[in-house]
Amino acid sequence: MSAANALLAAVAVLALAAGCATSPPARFYTLSGAPAPAAPASGVTVGVGPVAIPAAVDRPEIVVAVGANEVWLDEFNRWAAPLADGIALAVAADLAAQLATPRVVLLAQAGAGTEYRVALDVQRFESAPGSHALVDVAWTVSRRDGSAAGGRTVAREPAPERGYDALAAAHSRALARVSADVATAIRALAGAPAAPPRAGPSSPPQ
Repeated sequence: MSAANALLAAVAVLALAAGCATSPPARFYTLSGAPAPAAPASGVTVGVGPVAIPAAVDRPEIVVAVGANEVWLDEFNRWAAPLADGIALAVAADLAAQLATPRVVLLAQAGAGTEYRVALDVQRFESAPGSHALVDVAWTVSRRDGSAAGGRTVAREPAPERGYDALAAAHSRALARVSADVATAIRALAGAPAAPPRAGPSSPPQ
Protein backbone atom coordinates (compact mmCIF):
# COMPACT_ATOMS: atom_id res chain seq x y z
CA MET A 1 0.00 0.00 0.00
CA SER A 2 1.43 3.43 -0.96
CA ALA A 3 1.88 6.15 1.60
CA ALA A 4 -0.92 8.15 -0.03
CA ASN A 5 -3.36 5.21 0.12
CA ALA A 6 -2.42 4.53 3.72
CA LEU A 7 -3.07 8.15 4.62
CA LEU A 8 -6.49 8.09 2.90
CA ALA A 9 -7.40 4.90 4.73
CA ALA A 10 -6.38 6.41 8.06
CA VAL A 11 -8.45 9.54 7.36
CA ALA A 12 -11.48 7.39 6.47
CA VAL A 13 -11.17 5.40 9.69
CA LEU A 14 -10.87 8.57 11.75
CA ALA A 15 -13.89 10.11 10.02
CA LEU A 16 -15.94 6.98 10.66
CA ALA A 17 -14.90 6.95 14.30
CA ALA A 18 -15.76 10.61 14.67
CA GLY A 19 -19.17 10.01 13.13
CA CYS A 20 -19.86 7.14 15.52
CA ALA A 21 -18.69 9.19 18.47
CA THR A 22 -21.05 12.08 17.67
CA SER A 23 -24.17 10.01 16.87
CA PRO A 24 -26.77 10.57 19.59
CA PRO A 25 -27.92 7.49 21.50
CA ALA A 26 -31.31 6.07 20.58
CA ARG A 27 -34.17 6.77 22.95
CA PHE A 28 -37.07 4.37 23.48
CA TYR A 29 -40.70 5.11 24.30
CA THR A 30 -43.77 3.18 25.44
CA LEU A 31 -47.50 3.70 25.33
CA SER A 32 -49.26 3.68 28.69
CA GLY A 33 -52.70 2.73 29.92
CA ALA A 34 -54.64 3.68 33.02
CA PRO A 35 -53.54 2.32 36.42
CA ALA A 36 -55.18 -0.91 37.54
CA PRO A 37 -58.40 -0.48 39.54
CA ALA A 38 -57.73 -0.30 43.28
CA ALA A 39 -60.88 -2.25 44.14
CA PRO A 40 -62.07 -4.47 41.28
CA ALA A 41 -65.86 -4.46 41.11
CA SER A 42 -66.38 -6.71 38.12
CA GLY A 43 -65.39 -10.23 37.16
CA VAL A 44 -65.84 -9.75 33.43
CA THR A 45 -63.09 -11.34 31.31
CA VAL A 46 -61.78 -9.66 28.16
CA GLY A 47 -59.16 -10.67 25.62
CA VAL A 48 -57.56 -7.91 23.53
CA GLY A 49 -56.37 -8.76 20.03
CA PRO A 50 -55.56 -9.15 17.29
CA VAL A 51 -54.30 -5.65 16.59
CA ALA A 52 -53.64 -4.69 12.97
CA ILE A 53 -51.66 -1.54 12.16
CA PRO A 54 -50.70 0.16 8.88
CA ALA A 55 -47.50 -1.16 7.31
CA ALA A 56 -46.06 2.36 7.18
CA VAL A 57 -45.84 2.54 11.00
CA ASP A 58 -45.10 -1.13 11.65
CA ARG A 59 -41.43 -0.52 12.42
CA PRO A 60 -39.30 0.33 15.48
CA GLU A 61 -38.64 3.94 14.46
CA ILE A 62 -41.26 6.55 15.28
CA VAL A 63 -42.76 7.61 11.95
CA VAL A 64 -43.23 11.38 11.95
CA ALA A 65 -45.77 13.06 9.69
CA VAL A 66 -44.08 16.04 8.04
CA GLY A 67 -46.60 16.71 5.27
CA ALA A 68 -49.77 15.46 3.65
CA ASN A 69 -47.82 12.85 1.68
CA GLU A 70 -44.47 12.75 3.46
CA VAL A 71 -43.19 11.02 6.57
CA TRP A 72 -39.82 10.85 8.28
CA LEU A 73 -38.37 7.85 10.12
CA ASP A 74 -36.60 9.03 13.24
CA GLU A 75 -33.71 6.60 13.69
CA PHE A 76 -32.90 7.87 17.18
CA ASN A 77 -36.41 7.81 18.68
CA ARG A 78 -38.02 4.38 18.69
CA TRP A 79 -40.81 2.35 20.24
CA ALA A 80 -39.54 0.05 22.97
CA ALA A 81 -41.73 -2.82 21.71
CA PRO A 82 -43.54 -3.62 18.46
CA LEU A 83 -46.18 -0.93 18.05
CA ALA A 84 -49.09 -3.38 17.75
CA ASP A 85 -48.08 -4.96 21.07
CA GLY A 86 -47.81 -1.55 22.71
CA ILE A 87 -51.29 -0.59 21.52
CA ALA A 88 -52.74 -3.88 22.79
CA LEU A 89 -51.13 -3.45 26.22
CA ALA A 90 -52.33 0.16 26.56
CA VAL A 91 -55.90 -0.71 25.57
CA ALA A 92 -55.92 -3.73 27.90
CA ALA A 93 -54.84 -1.54 30.83
CA ASP A 94 -57.46 1.08 29.96
CA LEU A 95 -60.23 -1.52 29.74
CA ALA A 96 -59.21 -3.06 33.07
CA ALA A 97 -59.58 0.37 34.70
CA GLN A 98 -62.78 1.37 32.91
CA LEU A 99 -64.52 -1.96 33.50
CA ALA A 100 -63.09 -2.31 37.04
CA THR A 101 -61.79 -5.82 36.39
CA PRO A 102 -58.30 -7.29 36.61
CA ARG A 103 -59.24 -9.98 34.11
CA VAL A 104 -58.22 -8.25 30.88
CA VAL A 105 -55.48 -10.07 28.99
CA LEU A 106 -53.89 -10.12 25.56
CA LEU A 107 -55.30 -12.50 22.99
CA ALA A 108 -52.40 -14.94 23.33
CA GLN A 109 -53.24 -15.30 27.04
CA ALA A 110 -57.02 -15.53 26.61
CA GLY A 111 -58.57 -18.87 27.46
CA ALA A 112 -61.66 -20.56 26.12
CA GLY A 113 -63.72 -19.03 28.94
CA THR A 114 -63.01 -15.43 27.98
CA GLU A 115 -66.37 -13.65 27.75
CA TYR A 116 -65.39 -10.84 25.36
CA ARG A 117 -62.77 -10.46 22.64
CA VAL A 118 -61.72 -7.10 21.28
CA ALA A 119 -60.21 -6.84 17.78
CA LEU A 120 -58.56 -3.57 16.75
CA ASP A 121 -57.88 -2.48 13.17
CA VAL A 122 -55.81 0.70 13.30
CA GLN A 123 -56.45 2.72 10.14
CA ARG A 124 -54.20 5.65 11.04
CA PHE A 125 -51.52 6.22 13.67
CA GLU A 126 -50.25 9.73 13.05
CA SER A 127 -47.38 11.30 14.99
CA ALA A 128 -46.66 15.02 14.73
CA PRO A 129 -44.36 16.17 17.56
CA GLY A 130 -45.16 19.73 18.59
CA SER A 131 -48.65 19.41 17.12
CA HIS A 132 -50.75 16.30 17.76
CA ALA A 133 -51.17 12.55 17.94
CA LEU A 134 -54.03 10.94 16.03
CA VAL A 135 -55.43 7.42 15.99
CA ASP A 136 -58.23 6.09 13.81
CA VAL A 137 -59.33 2.64 14.97
CA ALA A 138 -62.08 0.33 13.75
CA TRP A 139 -62.91 -2.07 16.58
CA THR A 140 -65.08 -5.11 17.14
CA VAL A 141 -66.27 -6.64 20.41
CA SER A 142 -67.38 -10.27 20.22
CA ARG A 143 -69.20 -12.01 23.07
CA ARG A 144 -68.73 -15.68 23.76
CA ASP A 145 -72.35 -16.45 22.76
CA GLY A 146 -71.76 -15.06 19.26
CA SER A 147 -73.27 -11.58 19.67
CA ALA A 148 -71.06 -8.68 18.65
CA ALA A 149 -70.81 -4.92 18.40
CA GLY A 150 -68.48 -2.70 16.44
CA GLY A 151 -67.55 0.89 15.87
CA ARG A 152 -64.86 3.27 14.77
CA THR A 153 -63.14 5.88 16.91
CA VAL A 154 -61.05 8.77 15.63
CA ALA A 155 -59.18 10.50 18.46
CA ARG A 156 -56.81 13.43 18.10
CA GLU A 157 -54.87 14.67 21.13
CA PRO A 158 -52.71 17.80 21.29
CA ALA A 159 -48.96 17.36 21.69
CA PRO A 160 -47.71 20.96 21.80
CA GLU A 161 -44.33 20.04 23.29
CA ARG A 162 -41.82 18.84 20.73
CA GLY A 163 -40.47 16.01 22.91
CA TYR A 164 -41.29 12.42 22.02
CA ASP A 165 -42.33 11.63 25.57
CA ALA A 166 -45.15 14.18 25.16
CA LEU A 167 -46.05 12.57 21.84
CA ALA A 168 -46.22 9.09 23.41
CA ALA A 169 -48.41 10.48 26.20
CA ALA A 170 -50.73 12.07 23.62
CA HIS A 171 -51.05 8.75 21.77
CA SER A 172 -51.83 7.06 25.09
CA ARG A 173 -54.63 9.56 25.75
CA ALA A 174 -56.01 9.00 22.26
CA LEU A 175 -56.03 5.23 22.82
CA ALA A 176 -57.83 5.78 26.13
CA ARG A 177 -60.67 7.38 24.16
CA VAL A 178 -60.78 4.33 21.90
CA SER A 179 -60.88 2.12 24.98
CA ALA A 180 -63.75 4.16 26.44
CA ASP A 181 -65.87 3.46 23.35
CA VAL A 182 -64.97 -0.24 23.50
CA ALA A 183 -65.86 -0.37 27.21
CA THR A 184 -69.24 1.21 26.47
CA ALA A 185 -69.91 -1.48 23.87
CA ILE A 186 -68.94 -4.23 26.32
CA ARG A 187 -71.34 -2.83 28.94
CA ALA A 188 -74.12 -2.70 26.35
CA LEU A 189 -73.51 -6.33 25.37
CA ALA A 190 -73.37 -7.33 29.03
CA GLY A 191 -76.85 -5.87 29.53
CA ALA A 192 -78.29 -7.43 26.40
CA PRO A 193 -79.98 -10.84 26.44
CA ALA A 194 -77.82 -13.72 25.33
CA ALA A 195 -77.97 -14.53 21.64
CA PRO A 196 -80.07 -17.62 20.89
CA PRO A 197 -78.07 -20.73 20.07
CA ARG A 198 -77.40 -21.19 16.41
CA ALA A 199 -79.56 -23.85 14.86
CA GLY A 200 -77.64 -26.79 13.53
CA PRO A 201 -78.29 -28.39 10.15
CA SER A 202 -81.78 -29.86 9.96
CA SER A 203 -82.12 -33.59 9.71
CA PRO A 204 -83.41 -34.92 6.40
CA PRO A 205 -86.98 -36.27 6.49
CA GLN A 206 -87.23 -39.94 7.26
